[in-house]
Order: sequence, then C-alpha cells, then structure tokens
Amino acid sequence: MKKMLVTGGTVFVSRYIAEYYVDKGYEVYVLNRNTREQSAGVKLIQADRHNLGSILKEYHFDVVVDTAYTDKDVDLLLDGLESFDDYILISSSAVYPECCPQPFRECEQVGVNQFWGQYGTDKIETENALLKKNPNAYVLRPPYLYGPMNNVYREAFVFDCALQDRCFYLPKDGEMQLQFFHVEDLCRFIDVLLEKHPKQHIFNVGNVETISIRQWVEMCYDIVGKEVEFKNVYENIEQRNYFSFYDYEYYLDVSSQHEFLPNDKDMRVGLEEAFAWYKDNEDKVNKKPFFKFIDETFAENGKR
Repeated sequence: MKKMLVTGGTVFVSRYIAEYYVDKGYEVYVLNRNTREQSAGVKLIQADRHNLGSILKEYHFDVVVDTAYTDKDVDLLLDGLESFDDYILISSSAVYPECCPQPFRECEQVGVNQFWGQYGTDKIETENALLKKNPNAYVLRPPYLYGPMNNVYREAFVFDCALQDRCFYLPKDGEMQLQFFHVEDLCRFIDVLLEKHPKQHIFNVGNVETISIRQWVEMCYDIVGKEVEFKNVYENIEQRNYFSFYDYEYYLDVSSQHEFLPNDKDMRVGLEEAFAWYKDNEDKVNKKPFFKFIDETFAENGKR
C-alpha cells in the first residue's frame, strides 16, 4: 500500500485529493491543525506546518502532494520530512503576467500579474523554492478549479442566483472566456505523473476548450432547472463586486498535459456533480456579499 502525505486535506482541492486516493487504496496521511472535520479514511498528523519539529521524521512517503502558498511553507516542510519519493506542488496559473502572449506556455517567463498580485508572486517564490531543493518535483499550474467540495463562491454563486429566481447581471456582453479544470481531472493527472514520471516537471493543466461567461451561467441555471434572464452591465463598475471572476481573460496552453491525459470531464457533468454536492453542503462555501452589492447598486433588486 502506497503512502501519501497531503498537506491540509480539509478544504476543496486538498480534501478532494485525499479522498480520491483513499478510494484508490492509498494510505493517506493529512497534515493539518485539526480545526476542521477530517475526511473518512485518512490518517491525521496533527501539526502546524510552520512548527513541525520531528513529527514527520518517522515516516517515509511514496508521494507528497502540497498546496503550499509561500516559499517558507515549502522550505519548512522539506526540512521536516525524513524521506519521500515524489513531490507534487499544486501551484497556479496566477504566476503568468497578464501582459505575456497567450495562450501561456510553461516556458514563458513568470512574473507579477496585476490581477492576482501577491498571491501570484508568492506562488512563483514557492515554485522556485521547491525546484531549487528538489529539481525532480512536479509543479502543476491550473486555471479555475471547480467541482465537488469547492468552497470558493464561483459556481455556487450562480446556483444561488438560479435557486432564488434572480436575473443574472452579466459583465458586458458575456463573451469573456473562462478556462476551467475539474478537480477529479487534476487527480487523474497526478495519477499520470506517478505512473509515467515524465521528463517535463512543470505542467499547465486545464480543459482545452474555454467557455464564455454567458454559456457557463446558462449551463448552471439549466442544471438547477431554471431559465436565466440576463441584464448586461456595461457601466464602469468593478466586476468582482457582483461576479465571481476578475475582468481578466486568459488561456493556458495545456497541450503537454493532453498528451498524457487527452480526455477532460464534460463541463456539464462536472457542474452537475458540483451542484449535487452543494445542495447538501451550502454551509461549507465561503460566500461573498454579491447579493448585497447587487441589491444596493442595480435596479429591481436583482429579481425578475
């Protein structure tokens, strides 16, 4: 039985990864402070990753999956580990400057992105710290992740709009493109890395096809069983006050990933899974005050 260490393991990506590998028969350890409910089947190592001491020294892990946000996170974990085989960092597409030619390729120069700010630069430093100490580690750069367990108020916001029979305030003409990646596909690509150990160590991961805001919202409403009515917002209003995404369209070149994993989960199927989870786990999503802003800013209180 292979042993896996997942840092965190209680929220969205890390939780999904932990449960996915429990189901695959791995012996999955999660490293967290035990302030949230733990997934069934995992083995808890209760600790703050910034104060590990010798708690990890008794273990050998076949694979470490890390969602670190800073270089300090990585340095302290590597210092705390006794031994491991593979190390996989879940990074972010936020490492690419918005001014670079698109689609972004893995070989592009990384740098400050005005939309992602400190989050993106922290991820750059995290990648650098890891690859400096462990050049054989793998780094994954996804776009917007979605699916069951998503605690970020993205698809859940649109589901809420549909459930409340609200019209949807659509940024501009709604043709801005979004690129997604289902969290299960992320796990499936981790499977590929562990099986094939490709020579390339930094991968963009995501769906080949993008989807417009309008299409994405229509799909979410339809999954809820509602028909959407749009109101276009052309005014100079900060988009993130009433919508889940920045006014920033970007596209990753994921051709390297698709050489190994040619089939993405169908977007509608993935959103159906997300809605099925959300109906029973609404309290686990970090909701933003979009409705308050909408009701105070736009006419008709966002209702039909």
